Amino acid sequence: MQTRHLLIAQFCAILVFSALYAPQPLLPVLAEAFAVSESRAALLITVSLLPLAVAPIAYGFLLQRLSARELLIGATWLLALSHLAVAAVDDFEVLLALRLAQGLIVPALLTSLMTYLGASAAPSQIARVMALYIAASVFGGFAGRLVSGVISTNFGWRMSFLFLAAATALCAVLLRQLQADLRVNFRRPSFAMIREVLHEPVFLRLYLVVFLAFGSFASVLNFLPFRLVELDTGLNETGIALMYSGYLMGVVTSLISLRVARHIGGLVNTMILGTAVFLAALLFFAGSALWLLFIGMFVMCAGMFLIHSLAPGITNQGHGEKRGVVNGLYIAFYYAGGATGSFLPGFLYQSHGWNAYLASLGLALILAAHLLHTLRGSDQAKHLK
Repeated sequence: MQTRHLLIAQFCAILVFSALYAPQPLLPVLAEAFAVSESRAALLITVSLLPLAVAPIAYGFLLQRLSARELLIGATWLLALSHLAVAAVDDFEVLLALRLAQGLIVPALLTSLMTYLGASAAPSQIARVMALYIAASVFGGFAGRLVSGVISTNFGWRMSFLFLAAATALCAVLLRQLQADLRVNFRRPSFAMIREVLHEPVFLRLYLVVFLAFGSFASVLNFLPFRLVELDTGLNETGIALMYSGYLMGVVTSLISLRVARHIGGLVNTMILGTAVFLAALLFFAGSALWLLFIGMFVMCAGMFLIHSLAPGITNQGHGEKRGVVNGLYIAFYYAGGATGSFLPGFLYQSHGWNAYLASLGLALILAAHLLHTLRGSDQAKHLK
C-alpha cells in the first residue's frame, strides 16, 4: 500500500472520530444554549453511537456493489454537509436528528475504510496497517474534543462545527487519490454469512470483549463532564477538553501494542493486560482530586487501546470474501457497547452515586477478561499468538 494512500486514509479516520466526539466537551454549554437538562444533552453522543450498532452490517452488504473508495467519498461529502447543518441549527430536536444522521453516515466511512485498508495491505502488513488506523482513530477522538473545546471557548460552539465541515470537505477531495479500481472479492452477503461468522468462537468472544470494553470506556467519557461539574471544578470547554488528553496515551499504546504482544506471549495475553490496566484506571476515577482524574484518563486509554488496537488485526486475518461482514460486525458490537455504556450506566450514577457506577463498569471488565482468558486455550485462537 502506498504511503500517500495510507496517510489519506489516516486523515479520514481522524476526521470521522472527530465528528463523533467533538460535542462531548461542549455538553454543558450545549445544555445551556438549548435550555435542556444535562442528561438530555448527553443524548447528543448516545444517538450518534446508536446507529453504529446496526448500520455497519448494511454497509458491509453495500460493499458487494460499490467499491470501498466510492462509498468513502460519498459518505465523506455527506458528513461535511451535516456539520454545516449542525452549525446552523436552533432547535434541540433538530440537533438530535442531525446527530442521528451523522451516526448513520459514520459507519459507512468506518466499514469502507477498514475494508479498503484490509484489502490494500499485503497479508504480512495487515496487523501493522490496522494498528496505524486505530492510532489515527484514537488521535481523532482526542483532536475532535480538543479543537471543538478551544474553538468554542474563543469563538462559540457553532464555529467548531464549521471548522469540521471545512476539514471534512478537504478530506473528500483527497480521497479521490485512492486507488480507483480496488475491488474486494466478497462472497455475496447473506444472513447465513452473519450467522457463520458469529458461530466462530474466536470472533464471537472478541466481539463481546469489545462490546464490554468500549461500553465501559464510552461511559466514562460521556459522564466525565458531569462528574467534573458535580465536583465543582469550574472548568470551561477548553478545560474539560484537556481532561481528554489521556487519548494521546491511546495513540502511543496503539503504535506499540504489537511490540508488547511479542514480549508477553501473544495478542490474547496483551488484551488481558489491557483489561487489567483499565480496571486499575477505575481506582483513579474513584478519587475526587482533579489530578487523579487526569491521570486516570491516561491509564484508562492505555488499557482500552491495548485491546482495541489488536482486535481488528485478528479479525482481518483470512476470511477475505467475508471481510465486509466481519468488519461490519466488529464495528456493530463495538458501538452497540458504546451506545449502551453512554446511556444505561447513567441511571446507576444518578440513583446510587459515582462509586456504584464505577463498580458496575468493573464487573463488565472482569467479564471481558474472562472471555479473553477462555481464548488462550482454544485451538481456534492459535493464530492469535
